[in-house]
Amino acid sequence: MPGGRLTQQERRQIAAGLADGLAYAEIARRLGRPTSTVTREVTRNGGPAGYRADLAHRATQQRTRRRTQAPPQGPQAPAQPYGRDAEAVRDYQEALTTVLMTSGLPRMMARVLGCLYTTDTGSLTASDLARRLQVSPASVSKAITFLEGLDLVRRERDERRRERYVVDDDLWYQSMIRSARANDRFIETARQGVGVLGRGTPAATRLENAARFLDFVSEGLVRAAEQGREVLYTRTGPAPDDGRPAAAADPG
Repeated sequence: MPGGRLTQQERRQIAAGLADGLAYAEIARRLGRPTSTVTREVTRNGGPAGYRADLAHRATQQRTRRRTQAPPQGPQAPAQPYGRDAEAVRDYQEALTTVLMTSGLPRMMARVLGCLYTTDTGSLTASDLARRLQVSPASVSKAITFLEGLDLVRRERDERRRERYVVDDDLWYQSMIRSARANDRFIETARQGVGVLGRGTPAATRLENAARFLDFVSEGLVRAAEQGREVLYTRTGPAPDDGRPAAAADPG
């Protein structure tokens, strides 16, 4: 019924519509639902590229159970600045976690990274993360170690000598460079294989073509990262006192 909860079949229709390249408004028209319902459903469950009907249905059921079964004395969502809706922020954080998971991160690592990215400071202590995510400090420590190995977070100490975990602008650049360097190792090994397997043989040709392709892609990736690095440091103006979003600063 319009206005009620989406059914699993409706979610499968949404997934089919996204696969066919339909706009949210057209999908909503076919379902007899408001466009905002479809937009919110897709946004909180992985976005257009990551939306999976069955995963979205299970995630919604889990959210519903948490809201109905959680004891009233449990941890509350942190107060939000700038007049943000705390529930909308929580839903968005779950959607971001899902997208990070579809990119290959394990769930706990994706939750930690999503939590860090949705804070204005971009940094939290282990106890902050454990409290916000309602997990053990050991789980946080394991996730941070994993993310550090991918250059997705870094550690620093604040003025109180507490260790903080940080996501900053330069980490995206470092991650891109790391990805290119990982390609370099395969390129070198593939070219060694050409000599072993015999140049001109089918196996050697396959490896040589892969090496040439990745060499081309890696060179372009490094060049693009260097040229686009300044975009990571574009700043927006201060938020107005009434909490309205500030206009983006002119990069020029």
